Amino acid sequence: MKVPFTTADFLDRAELAYGSRIGVVDEPGEAQHGGLGSVTYGEFARRSRALAAGLDELGVGQGERVAILSQNSARMLEGFYGVCSYGRIYVPINFRLSQAEVSYILEHSGSSVVLVDPEVAHLVEGSNAKHTIVLGPEYEAMLRFDTDPEPWEPDEDATATINYTSGTTARPKGVQITHRNIWVNAVTFALHAGVTDRDVYLHTLPMFHANGWGMPFGMTGMGAPHVVLRKVDGAEILRRVEKYGVTVMCAAPAVVASILEAAQTWEGEIPGRERVRVICAGAPPPSRTIARIEEELGWEFLQIYGLTETSPLLTINRRRAEEDALPMTEAAPRLARAGIPAIGVKVAISDQGEVLARSNVVLEGYWEQPDATADALEGGWFHTGDGGLVDDEGYVTISDRRKDVIITGGENVSSIEVEDALFSHPAVAEVAVIGVPSEKWGETIKALVVLSGEAAATVTEAELIAHCKSRLAGYKSPTSVEFRDAIPRTATGKIQKFKLREEYWKGFERQVN
Repeated sequence: MKVPFTTADFLDRAELAYGSRIGVVDEPGEAQHGGLGSVTYGEFARRSRALAAGLDELGVGQGERVAILSQNSARMLEGFYGVCSYGRIYVPINFRLSQAEVSYILEHSGSSVVLVDPEVAHLVEGSNAKHTIVLGPEYEAMLRFDTDPEPWEPDEDATATINYTSGTTARPKGVQITHRNIWVNAVTFALHAGVTDRDVYLHTLPMFHANGWGMPFGMTGMGAPHVVLRKVDGAEILRRVEKYGVTVMCAAPAVVASILEAAQTWEGEIPGRERVRVICAGAPPPSRTIARIEEELGWEFLQIYGLTETSPLLTINRRRAEEDALPMTEAAPRLARAGIPAIGVKVAISDQGEVLARSNVVLEGYWEQPDATADALEGGWFHTGDGGLVDDEGYVTISDRRKDVIITGGENVSSIEVEDALFSHPAVAEVAVIGVPSEKWGETIKALVVLSGEAAATVTEAELIAHCKSRLAGYKSPTSVEFRDAIPRTATGKIQKFKLREEYWKGFERQVN
C-alpha cells in the first residue's frame, strides 16, 4: 500500500488527537494587526478549511499560486494548510524586500491571490494579482465557514510551496518544494530534535524562511503549541519562554546574540534553563557563543545545515550521550561543525571541494527556470555551492562559500544583486561585493568600489549605501564601502572573491561566519 504524503497529514492528526488543546498563541487583540489570540487545534483546522473554501469561492483553482507577505502570524501559519493541503501553491515572500523585489516575485510566480499584512500592504501596490486581501477583517470576511472546501486528489509530488531565494544571479529563484519534500523534512527534523507533545515551539524564525524550516508541519503533527512572535526582540523572547513554557526555537545567530544580550539585564533566573533547545543555522556561531548559550542561558544548543532548496535539513549536530561529560572547551568546537547527515541524506564532496547532497528533501526544481534546475541537480546530486569537508567521524564542516552568496543575520544576499545596485550609481566604475566577519550578524556586506567620472571626487560611503537602500531591502545594502584604485582580476578578467575575502578573514578557520 502506498498513501501519498501531503501537508494535510500533520493538521489532520493534530485535530484528531489534540483538537481541544491550544494549538496557536498569536499576537493578542485586534489592535495589534488583527491577532487571533489563543486558538485550539480544532479551531485552527476549521479556519484552515474555511480559507480553502474561501479560495474556492474566489474561483482560485488547484495549482494556482497564493502569495503571502506578512510577519509571523497565526493567519500566515494557517495558510500552510488552507492553501497547500487543497492543491494550491503557497508563496511566502520575505516582507523585508523592496516593492520592486516583491513585484518581481509576484509576477514571476504568477500569483493570482496576495494575502498581505496591513503593515506592509504598500509593498504590493500595483500588483497584477486578481485578488489582494489584507490580513485582518478583510481576510476574515473571505473565510467560508458555511461550506466544505472542494476536495483535492492527493499528490505527494505536487508543488506545495514556492520559496524565493537569492542566489548567484541578480534575480531570485523560486524553489519548488513538494508535499513529499515537506513531509520527509518535517518528520526527520522532528525526530532528530526529539519533538513530543510536551514541547512548546516559539516562532523566532520567520515563517517565510524555508517554510519556517518545516516547523509549521513537524510541530503541528506532534501536537506542540505554536507561540507566534511577530518581531524579534531578545527580552521579549525571554518573556515568552517564561510565560508559555517554551521548549524549542529555531534561530539565526543574530537572534541568539539578541537573547544573550537581553539576558545580561534580565532580573531573576533565566527562564527555560535545562528545558529549552535552540536550533541554530544560517552560519555557525563562534565556539564562545555556543558556550555562552549553554552556560549563561542553560539552554541546549543544536546546529543544522541546509538550504531553502533542501527543505532545509541536510545535517544536524546535537551533543551525543557519549559527549555529555565533555567540558564546554571541548564540546563547543565540536558543536560548531555543521553536523552529521540527517536520516535519508547522503553527502559527498566534489573534486572541487563543493558539498553535494542527495535526499528526498531536495527541491523539485526552480520555478520556470529549467537551466538553473539542470545546473543545480547535475549528475544526480544537488550542488549546494558551499565548500566543505567531511571528517573521519562523518561530520560535515562548511569551510567556504563557493557561490557569491552572503548570509547576514540568517538571510541570503546575492552579491551580484548588490553589485548591480551599486553599478547604477554614475560614479561607480568597478565593484566587488563580499561578506566579511561580523560579531552581531555572522557576516556583513562590504563593497569594494572603484570610482570614475565627475562625481568621483565628491561621492561618499554614506551616499553609496543610501543609493543601495533606495533600490534594495535594507539588509541587502552594504554596511561599509571601501574605495580602491583597482580590483585585481585574473588573466581572463575574472574577479576571485575568495582572494578578496582573505585579508578580512585572517585568524578565522573558515571563510564563512
